[in-house]
Amino acid sequence: MSAQLETGIVELGNPLDLVEQFAHANSWPYDRPSEEELAAGVDGHWNRYQLWFVWREDIASLQLSCSLDMKVAEHRFEEACALLARINVRLWLGHFDLCPDDGVLMFRHTQFMGDDSEAARNQIEALVEIALTECERFFPAFMFLLWGGKGPEDALASAMLETVGEA
Repeated sequence: MSAQLETGIVELGNPLDLVEQFAHANSWPYDRPSEEELAAGVDGHWNRYQLWFVWREDIASLQLSCSLDMKVAEHRFEEACALLARINVRLWLGHFDLCPDDGVLMFRHTQFMGDDSEAARNQIEALVEIALTECERFFPAFMFLLWGGKGPEDALASAMLETVGEA
């Protein structure tokens, strides 16, 4: 997979090899349909997330899409897009997106990968952690919008409500 350089840095091959090791170490079911793609399933608190990794060697970038197990009906697209816009301004990395073809909600982020495999391992772990954290954080807002009948502002406000103290 990798070769030792004279500088002592281990050269990164295909980062999906590292993603595959990561999925295996976490006991996530995964499939590697090609050298450029890997899919994995991860159980979260609210949902089962589908992670989709795509490696683009020509631009040395790894994209992660994390889809939520919910679809937006066509008549709710406008409200869902308004909610996405409100959520996306709160994110430092990545963004939520809505696929117009099938109504699937997803978190996406693309990471430039360097040549060092140890740094790449850390980047992959951080990429997955960020995606899952943001999906867990905002999943309730999507639930309030799609199933709770709330508008975009109310859905986000309800989801962002933080409790203080103990009962």
